[in-house]
Amino acid sequence: MILARMTTVRTLSPARRQDLGLTRREFAILRRLDSPQKIQMFVNAIPINHEIGGETILSVREVLLQRRAHCIEAAFVAACTLWTNGETPFVMHMDCELNDDPHVVALFRRAGAWGAISKSNGTHLRHRDAIYRSLRELAMSYFHEYFDNRGRKSLRSYSASFDMRRIDPVLWVTARSSCEQANAQLAAWRHFSLISAQQRSLLSRRDAFERRAAKTVQYPRPVNPLKGL
Repeated sequence: MILARMTTVRTLSPARRQDLGLTRREFAILRRLDSPQKIQMFVNAIPINHEIGGETILSVREVLLQRRAHCIEAAFVAACTLWTNGETPFVMHMDCELNDDPHVVALFRRAGAWGAISKSNGTHLRHRDAIYRSLRELAMSYFHEYFDNRGRKSLRSYSASFDMRRIDPVLWVTARSSCEQANAQLAAWRHFSLISAQQRSLLSRRDAFERRAAKTVQYPRPVNPLKGL
């Protein structure tokens, strides 16, 4: 597979290690990931964060330290990596019905089209190649696959691209505590509806076969050896 290097599409000065507050080792890890494909493979290889001890929003530093991540945590890593390699650290927040969880992806552009770096324990909400003419097109590519445990399609809106340089790196790159403030800013960013109320009323559910297939995961939840004792 040929990996297109980021050096051909740089639009800004790469973030400096000192500005991000990263150690030399942390910075070197990110700098080596010099294409969206390499970043995607890196976040895929990080075990999923099952949040065994409770909900988390880990910073880039904590993901590298703890070796676990869910979608927004991996999006932070991807965005920071894009920034260290001279690309704008854009992310997109996708919101849904209350019975499901939002999804966050890092964005990149190639040849005028949008693509996404995305962490998901299953297959359906992962990366998207840079073939989408607009963010709406990109968000819609997740619509059919975005459904709750009862098969109801739950994706409802997507945000404008959010430049993570708007947030102090202390709040999402090197934070030791949960990155709640960064998450709140993403959730509050301008969102656009994907479907109308009438379209919502006409949606079909994913059938039983599709729901079973979606249960295939890369990183199964660890079994608690004390459970049942």
